[in-house]
Amino acid sequence: MDLSEAVYKLTVDFPNSELFGLTNQLRRASVSTASNIAEGYGKCTRGEYVQFLGHARGSNFEVQTQLMLPKRLKFGSDQHRQNAERLSDEVSRMLVAIMTKLRK
Repeated sequence: MDLSEAVYKLTVDFPNSELFGLTNQLRRASVSTASNIAEGYGKCTRGEYVQFLGHARGSNFEVQTQLMLPKRLKFGSDQHRQNAERLSDEVSRMLVAIMTKLRK
């Protein structure tokens, strides 16, 4: 949820022309990351949980990729972008750790 909040704070300053482009894509991918973690946790089996954590990891990779473009185009504040990047990296590490533990 912290990642999604950081992405929303970053994208609020994007140009209006990006509302249905990069703004929407970044927001959806960050929310999808958190939603897949929650949905997987609510599943009945460990295998399903791991599967949804994999979906969350994929969505988080989308976020990481999409965060490169605002940096290049100088959209949003550097502070908000760096915070979102840091949180995305942290989410990535946590997902790998949880998936590794669950697979044992």
